[in-house]
Amino acid sequence: MIAPRRFLPSISSLLALEAVDRLGSASAAAEELSLTQSAISRQLKAMEEQLGVELIQRTQMRLNLTPAAKDYVQTARASLHQLAQASLKLKANPAGGSLHLSILPAFGMHWLAPKLQDFARRHPEVTVNLNTRLRRFDFDTEPFDAAFHFGQQNWSGVNYMQIMHEEVLPVCAPTLLPERAESIDWLTNAPLLHIETRPDGWERWFTAQGHPIKGLQGMVFDQFSTMIQATIHGLGVGLFPSYLVAEDLKNGRLAQAWDGPEVSLGDYYLVWPKGKAESEPLKSFRKWLQTQLDQAPKHS
Repeated sequence: MIAPRRFLPSISSLLALEAVDRLGSASAAAEELSLTQSAISRQLKAMEEQLGVELIQRTQMRLNLTPAAKDYVQTARASLHQLAQASLKLKANPAGGSLHLSILPAFGMHWLAPKLQDFARRHPEVTVNLNTRLRRFDFDTEPFDAAFHFGQQNWSGVNYMQIMHEEVLPVCAPTLLPERAESIDWLTNAPLLHIETRPDGWERWFTAQGHPIKGLQGMVFDQFSTMIQATIHGLGVGLFPSYLVAEDLKNGRLAQAWDGPEVSLGDYYLVWPKGKAESEPLKSFRKWLQTQLDQAPKHS
């Protein structure tokens, strides 16, 4: 049993309390809920009697919640929202469960999205919901079953499934490339484009080329998609995961700015919380994802 019945007001009473708090009057709440003012008053009175606590301060102009009721209605509002969301999910997929994934925008668009049709075909009972997050978050406060993570195994309280190793390449518009780029020095004087999620990317790349340099400056972007377009249009040299620029290099929209040793800034992982029971949709997704990885070429 979740809680004693006497501590669980009816949904209609909670809706009335929430509406009065938000709208400030019984008449406004009644209009929104398609009830009469007297029905709203009865719902509030019934809740006060059930809980044994005064909830409403009544004045001639407005109905105001007591300070304690103000705190209570915040929790009630969040619970009503969660219940409504759960009902929508149930209606959208009555035969199975939902899988809520946090994705990285570029990785999700270029690597994951093309593969999801296969998962949907194999698991029609699972509805996959995708939402973008650029940085780590708390699984206890965010509604995700799992997340795609880039970098190191530095997300506490999660399980890890390695997806792939990322290699980065310096690329630029062909018009920006010198006719004879025989020395890496040309890059130190070129306009370098930076991505927020890898703030030391260029420094690490130059170090791997045996040419360490500090204090690099330039335009900063929050997403690769925008930075790719800026690079194509000649705004500077960008450092990109190889899978993101492979097509643009092939069709000549971009050119490799320096052919040096391969550099990795991290790995991609699927992560999911250790403290939560693993849902059946997540089990199905992980099993499918492992199959995709086993079938992929080793360089992917």
